[in-house]
Amino acid sequence: QMQLEESGGGLVQTGESLNISCVISGRSVNSARTMAWFRQVSGKDREFVARIDWLGGVPWYGDSRKGRFSISRDYVQKTLTLQMSNLESEDTAVYYCAATANRLALREPEKYDYWGRGTPVAVSS
Repeated sequence: QMQLEESGGGLVQTGESLNISCVISGRSVNSARTMAWFRQVSGKDREFVARIDWLGGVPWYGDSRKGRFSISRDYVQKTLTLQMSNLESEDTAVYYCAATANRLALREPEKYDYWGRGTPVAVSS
């Protein structure tokens, strides 16, 4: 199994930056091949943000990020990070870390087997 725990969320002002992190643990951690960030606003579907190849570190982003978000991972420390800059009120959501052994997983939430509990990000204008 694999456990994911997010941290770093909080309240920021429009235009500010925030980094959120996810620590991965558990006996199945070495089987992970794709890690991702999703976000969700209450009452709406979970939205893909970014994913990264866990071994090679190659990132891939959702269409609406416009270069403001950057996903990275530390394979040794088993940590996933999302750097968010120039935040907008529309970025307000709960951000979730997700993992799968499927190295071809992209933006579909159903392709990910493991999820964290989420960390809330609120952007105030």
